[in-house]
Amino acid sequence: MYVADSRGTPAPAVTPEQQAVAPGTSPGRRAALAPTVLALGTVSLITDVSSEMVTAVLPLYLVAGLGLTPLGFGLLDGLYNGVSALVRLAGGHLGDRFGRHKALAGLGYGLSALCKPLLLLVHTLPAIGAVLALDRTGKGLRTAPRDALISLAAAPEERGRAFGMHRAMDTAGALIGPVLAFLILRGAADGYDAVFTVSACVAALGVLVLVLFVPGRRTERSGAAPAEPVSLKASLGLLGRRDLRRIGLCALLLGLCTVSDGFVFLLLQHATGLADRWFALLPLGTAGAFFLLALPLGRLADRIGRWRVFLGGHLALLLAYGLLLTDVQHPVLPYAVLLLHGGFYAATDGVLMAAAAAAVPEEHRGGGLALVQTGQALARFAASLGFGAAWTVWGARPALAVAAVLLAGAAAVCARLRPAEAEAERAAAGPAPGA
Repeated sequence: MYVADSRGTPAPAVTPEQQAVAPGTSPGRRAALAPTVLALGTVSLITDVSSEMVTAVLPLYLVAGLGLTPLGFGLLDGLYNGVSALVRLAGGHLGDRFGRHKALAGLGYGLSALCKPLLLLVHTLPAIGAVLALDRTGKGLRTAPRDALISLAAAPEERGRAFGMHRAMDTAGALIGPVLAFLILRGAADGYDAVFTVSACVAALGVLVLVLFVPGRRTERSGAAPAEPVSLKASLGLLGRRDLRRIGLCALLLGLCTVSDGFVFLLLQHATGLADRWFALLPLGTAGAFFLLALPLGRLADRIGRWRVFLGGHLALLLAYGLLLTDVQHPVLPYAVLLLHGGFYAATDGVLMAAAAAAVPEEHRGGGLALVQTGQALARFAASLGFGAAWTVWGARPALAVAAVLLAGAAAVCARLRPAEAEAERAAAGPAPGA
């Protein structure tokens, strides 16, 4: 990591290939990751400690502490994961238009940090929903610009690895967050308030690291003359690209069949009879599997194809649903479900962004990634509402059975809608030198 020039002095444009390959590195040797990737990974690590502290206790706080029904929790959980979709397009487009991806990301991280102490003051469904919506607005603003910075800093053939490293560092924070929440709940008199207070302090530290260590350079297209500002119409027109349209459609279909994390943990608690005091540790299992598998699966995606790994991740999720539907009471059940759940995220989260980046030109990178993220987030918002309603009306097991059948059908459809990944990679990389 290195300190960015905060005075706004223009810096020379750096191509992805220049930034991803260290000087003196031989062609046959794996290059070191770009400083931008490592710096953003550190920011995400710290920020995820903060956010996962809240995420780890939120389902139990809302259902057991405030007495919300599964439908009420589904509404809030969908809001927590879906509202960011409404502003992701704006964040991605503005980052492309002004070349200030870092500034948009910083605004999003700061807004989320401000929301953490507000959880100390609200205790009703509408008020909590408003705070969570504001927090997810911050997430929506930062996600596409951050991923655009990662994709622009990595060479096309190394994007799976770069996103895998970032997601692994991000998930290291997800490992630490639930542990801190668990220890605070056990040791503090006002456990939930203490969790929210510590979370706010950690979030502020993440914003500080972003300001100091992530390079604040304008994004410029490699080897291209300055162009007119990117228009919103042109950003939305990216859906005319066949591969990006297929990637976005598949992310939407699969997102509609994905049960949110909070419900998975509640289902696992019901299946195993886990005591409430251990509930906050369940996300730790998912995060641990994600942490261990993100980088290896990112490298695998670069070698054998990102779409294969992406669909394989959803098959792992389908297996997790199947285990939750069984009546087998075996000590290994929770470990297997959490391993598959974490493997699902490791095979899909960064891999999807690496695949989408290959189908989008550099000047539209933030907006293109935001289109895919928006479709997926809206789908998961709808899925959370639908699953909460189905659980309330039918019960947990029938609702999960329906979700599993829908996921299997969506995966079969997406296997046939597979994008032409190799052609997309070449198109995104641009013409060869001297062409």
